Amino acid sequence: MSDVRFLTVAEVAAAMRVSKMTVYRLVHAGDLPAVRVGRSFRVPEQAMHDYLRRAYIQAG
Repeated sequence: MSDVRFLTVAEVAAAMRVSKMTVYRLVHAGDLPAVRVGRSFRVPEQAMHDYLRRAYIQAG
């Protein structure tokens, strides 16, 4: 677990070029795994890459 890099919602939104609200919707819908830390969420970097890979295949 020490090699897992967690991203904030803002970092995920910037990397995906979407709004923070879109990231929150993905997390709450269960489409993007996240860990709750206090009142905020952290998304494993690999989970973001996996989501984008799945979404790209579906869109193609």
